[in-house]
Amino acid sequence: MRPMSAPPNPLSPAPAPLPSGSSVTQISLRVRDLGRVTRFYTHVVGLDEIDAGRDSVWLGAGDVPFLQLVENPTGEPQTGATGLFHLAILYPSRADLAAVTARLVGLQAPLQGASDHGVSEAVYFADPEGNGVEIYRDREMAEWPVQNGELRMQTLHLDLPALLDEAPPAERWRVPSGTRLGHVHLRVADIAEAEAFYRDVVGLDLMQRYGGSASFFSAGGYHHHVAVNTWASLGAPAPPGDASGLGWFRIEAADPAARQRLIERLDDHDRLRSHTDELLRALDPSGNEVRI
Repeated sequence: MRPMSAPPNPLSPAPAPLPSGSSVTQISLRVRDLGRVTRFYTHVVGLDEIDAGRDSVWLGAGDVPFLQLVENPTGEPQTGATGLFHLAILYPSRADLAAVTARLVGLQAPLQGASDHGVSEAVYFADPEGNGVEIYRDREMAEWPVQNGELRMQTLHLDLPALLDEAPPAERWRVPSGTRLGHVHLRVADIAEAEAFYRDVVGLDLMQRYGGSASFFSAGGYHHHVAVNTWASLGAPAPPGDASGLGWFRIEAADPAARQRLIERLDDHDRLRSHTDELLRALDPSGNEVRI
């Protein structure tokens, strides 16, 4: 591991990259039991309820919403299909990650894993309807593992007892300002098709490949804003349009001037579904909806 004074070079830069500062900002999930899932994200994960309607709610930190839940009682789970692998909530500090992990452990929420990725420390679990969730904190960029100028994320054991030792008293912790959606990890049917879409069409840099079954993309040298894998979805169909699970996720482009070029690329590849002055709607080759 070597110090870094600049972001690592991407494995494969986008021909027409999204500008530095672009990020994934919001995600929407369709859920069968809105009340139950909302309580989980507020009481267990610690998010704030920011806005609520009859059949939907926005959750986030302070006045910044990043997770929308939309109730669809008849929706079937996205099993055997493409869709969401996990959404990833980024906390500002290790102590904040420890606080949420302590809440999960105290409420006996089943953890699915805990990993040190070199760039970050992460804990994995699922919400009550099986949607994958990662909570994590980033390391300083100078600590990221780099080899020959390229990022080399890894999956090592995370010492959970040591992490929990840093948790503040439960009654003193509130979700901090700056907590946000850090990245989205998707199930796709074909890695090559996903790379062609997220790199060549959307404009994210390809930062790393994991074998031939997962790829990681970002803007501006971040370790990843979007990840894709085929671990349980190789050749799988897209889910029905009203299935529970992923509704859409949003990428915010830092430079509005890139908008027209992006519209043209999406249209040329038959991926543009609609656009207004504020929003582009597109589908990736596996049927996952992206809003930009």
